[in-house]
Amino acid sequence: MDRTLLFAVGRPLSPLYCAVMRLRESLYNAGMLRVNRVEVPVISVGNLTLGGTGKTPVVQYIARLLLKEGLRPAIISRGYKGRAGGKVNIVSDGSSVLLDARKAGDEPRLLAETLQGVPVLTGPARTHPARKAVEYGAGVLILDDGFQHLALARDIDLVLFHADTLAGNSRVFPGGDLREPVKALNRSHAFILTNTCDRNRERAARFADLLTRRFPGRPVFLAEYLPTLAVSSADGSWDRETAIEEIRGKALFAFAGIAFPGRFAQTLNDLQLQIRGFIPLADHQRYGRSNLAEILRQAKNAGAEACITTEKDMVKLKGLRPSMPIYALRMEARLDEDFHAFLTGLLRSA
Repeated sequence: MDRTLLFAVGRPLSPLYCAVMRLRESLYNAGMLRVNRVEVPVISVGNLTLGGTGKTPVVQYIARLLLKEGLRPAIISRGYKGRAGGKVNIVSDGSSVLLDARKAGDEPRLLAETLQGVPVLTGPARTHPARKAVEYGAGVLILDDGFQHLALARDIDLVLFHADTLAGNSRVFPGGDLREPVKALNRSHAFILTNTCDRNRERAARFADLLTRRFPGRPVFLAEYLPTLAVSSADGSWDRETAIEEIRGKALFAFAGIAFPGRFAQTLNDLQLQIRGFIPLADHQRYGRSNLAEILRQAKNAGAEACITTEKDMVKLKGLRPSMPIYALRMEARLDEDFHAFLTGLLRSA
């Protein structure tokens, strides 16, 4: 059976977990658990599924859209896997990047590097960095991976599904891929199906139709992820931009430490790059001289003249001096004007 249809059934394997999540939501709704508010609109970008939906390119896209609208966005993140332990950790003040990937976490560091003029702050209880961002003069906050973080009130809840995997097996963790029961989507304002392409567009359209019927009044938007260029290391600084066409003739060795490394391999295949080998690594993989040296050793043994990885991996390689060139593929999200109108319209009402 197509998993799109399974979503309509939605039979979780963990009824106790579902009950706990429903109780938690009801306690927030009843005011028994505190919901904190800030003085500016909050946009949450999150998942119902366990990771791997491509939130980072959508957060980048929204931040750039808000900048074009003349607004002052800031990004608030938990800082997953980052070692900075403060209530408020300033990854970027909008003009300078202040924390490395080890302290900030790979995703906040990547957002800080790629979004000039956008402060990025982290903290385990996101109300604290949210308030600090408002003190900095932020006019709107983007809550990265915020759908389950109910302690901070939001004005717009965007829920992402990856167009390849959609809702997985439609069962709640630990028996499936869902963080919460399907009914939690009633909190959402809109859905985004990410990484839509010719390969999955028809199935994504069926899933979009199902969402529209199951949760009326909530629009569904399709986001394409497009490779734009490659960045490469120059003396460990990773500031050299290279057109993809320039690396198409090179023998490359790939590695990736992301939630679904096979998707990166598929992207490289779609680009028709000459990949001599591929190493899938753990999500949020940490890098040091020893494990990087082992990757490069395997690359040389495979006959590669350079390596290629993701930007999320790239930010953790800074400061290391590889013995062969390493490229990081830059991916950007694309959404249509309907999404622009929807987002700016809700912000005006907020």
